[in-house]
Amino acid sequence: MARDMGPILKRCRYLGIEPAVLGSSKKASRRKRNMRKLSEYGVQLKEKQKVKFIYGVLEKQFRNYYVKAEKMHGIAGENLLMLLELRLDNVVYRLGYGRTRKEARQIVRHNLVTINGSKANIPSQQVKVGDVIEIKESKKDLQRFKDVLDVTSSRIVPEWLTADHDKLSGSVNALPKREQLDLPVNETLIVELYSK
Repeated sequence: MARDMGPILKRCRYLGIEPAVLGSSKKASRRKRNMRKLSEYGVQLKEKQKVKFIYGVLEKQFRNYYVKAEKMHGIAGENLLMLLELRLDNVVYRLGYGRTRKEARQIVRHNLVTINGSKANIPSQQVKVGDVIEIKESKKDLQRFKDVLDVTSSRIVPEWLTADHDKLSGSVNALPKREQLDLPVNETLIVELYSK
């Protein structure tokens, strides 16, 4: 399986995003660099790279999300972000059971999560409204989750999710709306890029 193994802080600096968006507590240093002014295409491409990097999605999968978002009712850019937010690994991250999306993906991959009581180990699995996401009963006492909750307890759980940290579970109450997402991205640029 292909993975992005590049240096995270360097990539954050290039894309102009704070590492906190990824869940990292590290700070990106601000270096002044003489960068050429980007063309319209360059700005659009950078915005797409930013979203792919935040969610940890590779090109082919991202393109498939875009095609699916375009076919849905509503605004394609908002639909795209909604589909990415409803990925299981992202929901585990948003509930506070992973410090970063990468850690949340690892938690899902290691069979530590259930959806409505059924085993779920595919990070890209789409959750639906009403789904209950829970850490497996046999794994709830792991020190790992106590450590994670110590770090993520101050993180605000989005309105479209409900989290019960005592039971290490959460549920999806509604579909995420654009105004509920704290992402520093302009999704209309991605739509413009793909519509060329």
